[in-house]
Amino acid sequence: MKTPNLSTSRALYELFSSMRFAISLLTILGIASIIGTVLKQNEPYVNYVAQFGQFWFDIFEMLGLYDVYHAAWFLALLTFLVASTSLCIYRNTPIMLHELKTFREHATEKSLRAFGHQQEYAFGGNVDDVVKRLAAFLTVRGFRHRSVPQANGDILLAAKAGSYQRLGYIFTHVAIVVICIGGLMDGNVPLKIEELLGYKTVETRDVPSTEVPPQSRLSPANLSFRGNMTLPEGMTGNVAFVRIRDGYLVQELPFMVTLKQFRIEHYATGQPKSFESDVEIRDPELKEPLKATISVNHPLIYKGIAIYQSDFQDGGSQLDFNVWPLRGAAHEPGKMQGNVFKDFTLGEGDSALKVELDDFRLFNVLNLSPDDKGKSQNVGPSVTFKVRDTQGQAREYLSYMQPLMLDGHAYFVSGMRATQNEDFKYLRIPADGENSLGDYMRLRGMLLDPAMAPVIAKRMSGKMLEGQNANPEMVAKFESSMVHLLEAFARDGYTEVAKLLEQSVPEAERDKAAEAYFKVITSAAYEGLAMSRAQAGLSAPEPDERTQRFVGDALNSMSDISFYGTPFYLELNGFEQRQASGFQLTRSPGKNLVYGGSVLLVLGIFAMIYLRERRIWLLVKPESQHVLFAMSANRKNRDFENEYARYAEQLQALFKG
Repeated sequence: MKTPNLSTSRALYELFSSMRFAISLLTILGIASIIGTVLKQNEPYVNYVAQFGQFWFDIFEMLGLYDVYHAAWFLALLTFLVASTSLCIYRNTPIMLHELKTFREHATEKSLRAFGHQQEYAFGGNVDDVVKRLAAFLTVRGFRHRSVPQANGDILLAAKAGSYQRLGYIFTHVAIVVICIGGLMDGNVPLKIEELLGYKTVETRDVPSTEVPPQSRLSPANLSFRGNMTLPEGMTGNVAFVRIRDGYLVQELPFMVTLKQFRIEHYATGQPKSFESDVEIRDPELKEPLKATISVNHPLIYKGIAIYQSDFQDGGSQLDFNVWPLRGAAHEPGKMQGNVFKDFTLGEGDSALKVELDDFRLFNVLNLSPDDKGKSQNVGPSVTFKVRDTQGQAREYLSYMQPLMLDGHAYFVSGMRATQNEDFKYLRIPADGENSLGDYMRLRGMLLDPAMAPVIAKRMSGKMLEGQNANPEMVAKFESSMVHLLEAFARDGYTEVAKLLEQSVPEAERDKAAEAYFKVITSAAYEGLAMSRAQAGLSAPEPDERTQRFVGDALNSMSDISFYGTPFYLELNGFEQRQASGFQLTRSPGKNLVYGGSVLLVLGIFAMIYLRERRIWLLVKPESQHVLFAMSANRKNRDFENEYARYAEQLQALFKG
């Protein structure tokens, strides 16, 4: 009954210590590493759903491809590779060391003559002298040798060179074990075990770190981690957030980090050039705070934790807004003040809208050329925010503070999208001569005020029919049609005008009528602009190309407001910036093992590739006055053939001499 068990154990030992098993594991790990390199790791799950769809997302999540290097199967493969390679070392190292030491001085004449590379020479003179000359020949060529007298009176010189090539095998295998152990340490196997046993759970709620329960927190003694910390200027933190799958764990730190000041330099175009943070480390073990400056590629390492400068963002800047109404006849802005990462409410009851301020950027580098071949430039500050209704539905907005020059004209630009998977759709509002929204908002209020439509129609009819002695009934009909047209435009821009055309004009005449309608609306807008400026105490607009372009762009913008989704336009008109610095904190105890293993791996590969083991046997036969020369190598390539031929010629010359 014991024999089968012994055979099974031996078979498993042979399998796990075999080269083919280790190579198979390395191949699988190589494929996994390629996946981990190509597929961005530790992204928010919503990004993966958007990229792959729900079906493939579920499959990839089940396979652990979103965090390959910390997946349980990847760590298991590393463990098996460590065990397999260690068995290989245990099994083969004694053989390698024995081969490293031995000269194979027990070779017989019969075995030497069986070599494929062997030759015999005749000599004359003293045998001891010949042996000395052969020993010198080997020494000069870098061969270590040993002279062994034979029982029949012959003398065998066994020599070898490049035997340290066998150390390459040992170094390479030891390096793999060391690197894998380092990977297992940084993979935090104890944390994986705690997760499997249910002692640790991933937190998925968006709550302050102080409200995260103990089962989602990691102690300062945690073996390894890679987390993120964001600190506004003047703030202090003692935790980092470790992203895991669709949530996070809170990593407690053994010290406090305070951001004293954040500095950033920009190129002339506005692109960031460099940024750095002045920090202060507070630790009960320190007599006084440790002050340091952290910049890109220059981390601070304290208590085995490396603090890297990773990014920067807004730290809660104070923003001032003009709140322009986009519905109704009102055209004066309200005032509102808010801070990034906070929110405020506009409106009341069921129509109340919550504005969530997400980000403020002081610099925005854009290429505004029509063909994207021009130079990028800084277009100034921008604000990103969401507008959420009482049902929880939100739209995201991106608005620029200053007018952008598009096609040679200045526009206030604001983008909107319903989901993050969509591109922004931009509303372009023409800026007036003062680079403000004043003329546009006054004109919008004038055209959208039902009481002003008859006034505009009467002024236009008076100008258009002046001196024509028109029939009062015709004038009234003309004014009524114009009021009807202006009311249609006020409801939904050119979309409502198109519906009016379909309802009231035969199909054959619609193109001509559309052109007439457009001219009437444009003329009415110009009249409305003049009236609104007069009410504001401003001079009448010049009847030039610039005014014509402004009126056309304003009408297009009013028509597009329906897709914008909010009844107001937030114009950023002031700010007090507060910046925040993003840090990445890592504890990587296996890093030095990986570095050391990598050096050992390079040495091992170098030894195996560039060192050639060669052995030479010279059998001196005093009785027949002959010397038998034989040579072998672990790799019989062209270099070996050339070396053998060279030594054979040199020995021939030696004996002739």
